[in-house]
Amino acid sequence: MDDQRVVKVSKYLSKHLRHQPGRIGLTLDAAGWVGIDTLLAAAAAHGFRITREELDHVVAANDKQRFAVDGPMIRASQGHSVDVSLGLPPATPPPYLYHGTVPASVEAIRATGLKPMRRHDVHLSADRETATRVGARRGRPVVLTVDAGAMHRDGHVFQVSANGVWLTGAVPTRYLRFPGPR
Repeated sequence: MDDQRVVKVSKYLSKHLRHQPGRIGLTLDAAGWVGIDTLLAAAAAHGFRITREELDHVVAANDKQRFAVDGPMIRASQGHSVDVSLGLPPATPPPYLYHGTVPASVEAIRATGLKPMRRHDVHLSADRETATRVGARRGRPVVLTVDAGAMHRDGHVFQVSANGVWLTGAVPTRYLRFPGPR
């Protein structure tokens, strides 16, 4: 399977398992799961054929482990804009987490903190390198440091997805450190 096809299948899965399942007639269960056979049939019925081998390859090869398979079921690991409850238990975060963004977003974040926007939670990375890659998807990255230890002590709830992405409802400005001069 060539890299271009891997990206195309991954984006298709993300779109329909995270944001628009109804567009191809899928109904996710309350935790975001759908039958693999149902997904493959729906994709084919809407003109995007995916073989089971391709799906297994994309799930296994995805560097961000965006998808989880449990027996005959599949779901996105996090990042949903549709209403699902991933059932993740609260977790104690490391002292610092990181958020990658772009320069155009920094002033709004300074004013209001990190908000989930169209997703259920704010996504945070355990290391600067991952946050840099996340921020670089939309241009020159800016990496913010989140005082996750202080947030946790102050009662903010954190969860960690199966692929290591840290999730929290919002990050108030007082817990953020911005790089460089203002």
